[in-house]
Amino acid sequence: MNAADTAWVLVCAALVLFMVPGLAMFYGGMVPARNVLTMMLQNTIPLGIITLTWVLAGYTLAFSNNGNSLVGEFDAAALIAVDTPQFHTVAAGVTIPALAFVAYQMMFAIITPALLTGATAGRLKFAGWTVFLAAWSLIVYPQVARWLWHPKGWLVQLGAQDWAGGMVVHASAGAAAIAVLLVVGRRRGWPTPKTSPNNLPLMLAGAGILWFGWFGFNAGDGLQANAVAAQAMINTHVAGGAAMLTWLLVERLRSGHSTLVGAASGAIAGLATITPCAGFVGTGAALLIGLIAGCACCFAVGIKHVLHYDDALDVIAVHFVGGILGSLLLGFFADSSVNALSEDGVFTGGGGLLLWHQIVALLCVVLFSFVLSWVIAMIIDRTMGLREPGPEQEDLDRDQQGAAGYALSGTTARATSSARSSEDGLFTSRSTDGRLDPPEYLISAVVNTHRIDGLRDALLMAGARSLELADASVYTGTVHTEVFRGEVRKLDFEDRLRVQAGVDSDHEEAVVAVLKRFGAEPGSIYRLAVTQY
Repeated sequence: MNAADTAWVLVCAALVLFMVPGLAMFYGGMVPARNVLTMMLQNTIPLGIITLTWVLAGYTLAFSNNGNSLVGEFDAAALIAVDTPQFHTVAAGVTIPALAFVAYQMMFAIITPALLTGATAGRLKFAGWTVFLAAWSLIVYPQVARWLWHPKGWLVQLGAQDWAGGMVVHASAGAAAIAVLLVVGRRRGWPTPKTSPNNLPLMLAGAGILWFGWFGFNAGDGLQANAVAAQAMINTHVAGGAAMLTWLLVERLRSGHSTLVGAASGAIAGLATITPCAGFVGTGAALLIGLIAGCACCFAVGIKHVLHYDDALDVIAVHFVGGILGSLLLGFFADSSVNALSEDGVFTGGGGLLLWHQIVALLCVVLFSFVLSWVIAMIIDRTMGLREPGPEQEDLDRDQQGAAGYALSGTTARATSSARSSEDGLFTSRSTDGRLDPPEYLISAVVNTHRIDGLRDALLMAGARSLELADASVYTGTVHTEVFRGEVRKLDFEDRLRVQAGVDSDHEEAVVAVLKRFGAEPGSIYRLAVTQY
């Protein structure tokens, strides 16, 4: 056993695992506020489901030393008897513990199907999704992994190369996303509704975690702490940075804006595209691959409007196109001087043979994943259901989890002085029993403030007998633009807070004064007489 290699692989396994909550944050920040918990849970549940399927049968189907070029046998089922696996990406004689390899490959199996949830955002039933995960992780993923990452795999024997998952991860997940989209269809009202991301800082945090975790994703695949690992790491970073810049440039030229979403999307596109190439190409090639990826994937976003499929978060444009593009570019840039285990590509004197092998492998992986994913999704949809009905799509968090991702500016998160009035005597000068002295008027106003607790206490001190706070979108008549993935949206509504306070005639003026002090425009303040029923 090589201690340094073992430590490196274990660290890389942890980095890939860290990508899973990163993906949940990345996707979660880009969906509407009422669907954020659902999206994040869809990305978290693979940690449980696929851990079990991988241990019980997934690993042995993919990496059993027995079996044939298509599928492994069950000699390592439940990890009861795990022999030292056969490695095709490392030099002979270098070994790590079998369980280190099992753990590292498990993390790839976990994150791969999670990628497709960005395409189907806002439509999946949770129970149906969990069944799909279990089935896909046994029927589709292990076979593709064996074909390209096991020495006996038929695509390996053909001569195809996939360093860290351009085909095994990104192309197969992208093909599965297309298949599931055909089954669950478009979101309710698509493409007319223009829902905005709920939390772009959360998205950026997720993208940063993904970028960080990608070093383990790509640099660990050689299973050694050596020069190839260092080359794979620098290639990963260079391609991500280059793709981010070209995506932003294309955005700027097309819409007049360079956006945070574009920067994150470009980086992820570059990281996905370099994945199959990372350990097989030099730094200069990685830079070119990143530049090409940012441009190509940015333009690919528009394909959904031409073909009319509802890929909510552009998984197909970023991961599917990126995985395919990187696998093809490997046929041009592969360099045996970087990694002796690699064939040479078109630009390094190897001719077009590797490129041909890449094309064949891509076609086989995409068709295999697409067909079986469609069959699995169709069976689930026709039995237990995979698509949420239309009305429920508007608030999946409440429907599926009975919870909300965000409280109204924290008003329900903690008790303030008004809630403790009976203990500290703050409001003992007046009755707090709502059944006594009902309010005579209802004062309604729209305020632009984030000091919710201060507003509440000030209104109660001024004599308000009841309070209601609600989010409101107020028509302003002033059109402003918002850009999301190159699509310009024109909006003439702005977010405000609506306050309704029940008062009596003695405290009406004091309550109105408080509302004005907290930013209520005079034209938005109304008084309605209260009729008791």
